[in-house]
Amino acid sequence: MVLKSNLPLNQVLQRQAPRSICILRLSALGDVCNCLPAIRALQRQWPDCRITWIIGKVEKQLLLGLEGVELIAYDKKTGLKGIFELRRQLAGRKFDVLLHMQAALRASLVSLAVKADLRFGFDKERAKDYQYLFTNRKIAAHPKAHVLEGFMDFIEALGVSRPALTGDELTWNMPIPDESRTEALSVAPNRPFMLISPCSSQRARNFRNWSPEGYAGLMDYAYDRYGLHSVLSGGNTELERAYGRQIQGLCRSSPINLIGETSLKTLLALVEQAHLVVAPDSGPMHMATATGTPALGLYASSNPDRTGPYLSRQWVVNRYPDQVQKHLGAAVDKVSWGKRVRDPQVMLSITVEEVFNMLDQLINDNPVVS
Repeated sequence: MVLKSNLPLNQVLQRQAPRSICILRLSALGDVCNCLPAIRALQRQWPDCRITWIIGKVEKQLLLGLEGVELIAYDKKTGLKGIFELRRQLAGRKFDVLLHMQAALRASLVSLAVKADLRFGFDKERAKDYQYLFTNRKIAAHPKAHVLEGFMDFIEALGVSRPALTGDELTWNMPIPDESRTEALSVAPNRPFMLISPCSSQRARNFRNWSPEGYAGLMDYAYDRYGLHSVLSGGNTELERAYGRQIQGLCRSSPINLIGETSLKTLLALVEQAHLVVAPDSGPMHMATATGTPALGLYASSNPDRTGPYLSRQWVVNRYPDQVQKHLGAAVDKVSWGKRVRDPQVMLSITVEEVFNMLDQLINDNPVVS
């Protein structure tokens, strides 16, 4: 692509559409869900542009079948070997534009395998881990943006029309195979149900999980008051399986425990079929948004204004502000955007009464029809 004009770059790109764009966003599940509306907006404006997405190995499984997008997986476990393999895979290819949407050193090293004339990265405040060294264009600053809005900043830098962020113009269209929907129907209750994904990803000092007692109480409350059955979901790790068994032992309303038993596509189908999803700051929150399912989020260690379920933030139980004050000794607007509260007990600040009340509000807005 040859750009010859005195106009600003975004105006040039409006007149002369790029032929190829490479998206670099490896992880995590929730982030790739939040990234998808920006890619759909690119496709609407430039339907003939070839889009390639370098994505994490697990995240690719969630998005398999994504229409109009070439997905290339990078497995972080392969380290430099995987980067050399990616470079071999992309040999002879050059993109008009790279959108480097992950401010992490690993992702920046991966970006070295991508040849592109225009390499867009985050603005100074968001370009963590020296990302600016790997790009030659910066998107506009956007203080206190939600993650989804941050991805939209990239396409706006290209001159792509930014969709209204109210939900009406946001498009996901996540691919769900018919067989995954059929499998979900075979294991879920044949009446309205609440999907609970109790655990966030297992990372160092990642204190996002609410108590098993709280989840069990919520399941019984939902069944007694609304006739809602419950389905437990999660990954195939011993911690998550143990969590599920503990919740089942505390709960009298007999939830269906599918922790470790479904593929990502079947989980996505279950999220789509559920009346609502309950989870901490984790992938299923954003999968719910992508499928149009209301989400009840449990947030105390992370800021829902940044990472909450984008179209369900009115149903988030938010103890983040008071926990920032308690553990960091400052108001939310005095700490860095996205600052985490890393205390093992932080999620216990969320009470069952708060969650019951939020469930009542969500169901008042989305009545259960048997």
